[in-house]
Amino acid sequence: MAPRRPRWPGDILPRSFYRRDAREVAQALLNKVLACADGRAGRIVEVEAYLGAIDPAAHTFRGKTARNAVMFGPPGHMYVYFTYGIHWCANTVCGDVGEGSGVLIRALEPIAGIDRMREARPKVKHERELCSGPARLAQAMGITGEQNGIDLVRAREDYAIVDDGTPSPENVPGSARIGIRQGTDLLWRWLVAGNPHVSRP
Repeated sequence: MAPRRPRWPGDILPRSFYRRDAREVAQALLNKVLACADGRAGRIVEVEAYLGAIDPAAHTFRGKTARNAVMFGPPGHMYVYFTYGIHWCANTVCGDVGEGSGVLIRALEPIAGIDRMREARPKVKHERELCSGPARLAQAMGITGEQNGIDLVRAREDYAIVDDGTPSPENVPGSARIGIRQGTDLLWRWLVAGNPHVSRP
């Protein structure tokens, strides 16, 4: 018997959506929905773009390694990495194969499966803190190294990014990315202004 196809809260974004400059994809991802097949979902409200060989802050700046290999693969896949020895962070691969570009999902506004998110982050008191940061959202959404390399475009995967009809904000100004030491002059972080779920205003 074939596995049951997940019911997603919108239309899965096609591969062509990701096959663009990561800065363009990042802004277009605002207000899209990152969803899990178990019912958890959050609206993307903060993102950062990383552009491979032209970006000293990118994991791929110095070339392909076993750790970052997914970033050099087809667009539309999820690149998950471990940071500070305790946290997972989720990215979408963008651009062309071999480019090494992607978008870090920095914050979500929880919209479904919030009880499950709370189970994953039992010490959190306020809902606005469930997914207000890349490590927090990965924990709340159950994203670990097991999801590294999954295809977000395939309907039968456990995770997808979908369009539920909410438009992305227009003319969003960029700002400095957070937690990096190089490329700090590149204003490649975008957020939904006024949203209380962003990691930092």
